[in-house]
Amino acid sequence: MQKTFTDQLGNNISINWPPKRIVSVVPSQTELLFDLGLSEQIVGLTKFCIHPIEMFAAKQKVGGTKKLRIDVIRELRPDLIIGNKEENSKADIELLQQEFPVWMSDIYHLEDAMQTITDIGDLVDRQPEAAYLNHLINAGFNDLQTLALSKGIDQTVAYVIWKDPYMFAGRNTFIDDILRKIGLRNVVNETRYPEIEVAELIALNPQFVFLSSEPYPFKEKHIEELQRFLPQAKVILVDGEMFSWYGSRLVKAVQYFFDFQNQLLSE
Repeated sequence: MQKTFTDQLGNNISINWPPKRIVSVVPSQTELLFDLGLSEQIVGLTKFCIHPIEMFAAKQKVGGTKKLRIDVIRELRPDLIIGNKEENSKADIELLQQEFPVWMSDIYHLEDAMQTITDIGDLVDRQPEAAYLNHLINAGFNDLQTLALSKGIDQTVAYVIWKDPYMFAGRNTFIDDILRKIGLRNVVNETRYPEIEVAELIALNPQFVFLSSEPYPFKEKHIEELQRFLPQAKVILVDGEMFSWYGSRLVKAVQYFFDFQNQLLSE
């Protein structure tokens, strides 16, 4: 059966519904598709789509999120490709759109992520499963916000995503919204992912500096480098997937953030 859908960039796509051959080119959305029960329908994913790891090895890799292997995707003959405006190269997506139905998400807030789960549930005929995931996410984050307000969690933070140069998650990003949802205030006022010199970071005077595990793989050895310049701040490693993956990973993120908030309260 042919059905028409509108993606989050306003593009209309017509697909054979429900789709039988799906290529997903965004790790968090790939994990969502698996959690919606579509392991048989997923025929291609990127080399970064590592969750669930037991499914990763069995699926055809189609390159990286920013550099897709168009020839491999063609060989897979997908009846649906699912991508994201920020994660994927515009040139790659525009090329694929000439040959295949491509559905794109565009996510800046938790509410956008939940809408994406709903939309993808409709797209792949998994509406009840998507609704249940959103129920868990909504309830969990409501509780996180209640805890932050009731316990007065209101610390300032700088969230570092890259090194040499240092780059940060700024305003108008999904990470910034998640920080706010758990009671933290981002000291970076620029939008998107600005480069910031250490001297400017010192002036911003954050109480916490989060070193994300992705996209740059920060390790324990990197803590000392920034701690030397910011002795008054607490520099810690954080799981980047919890702060930046916007699919079903958000269910796991709820427990991660509860533990994190409790850690803040105990210090």
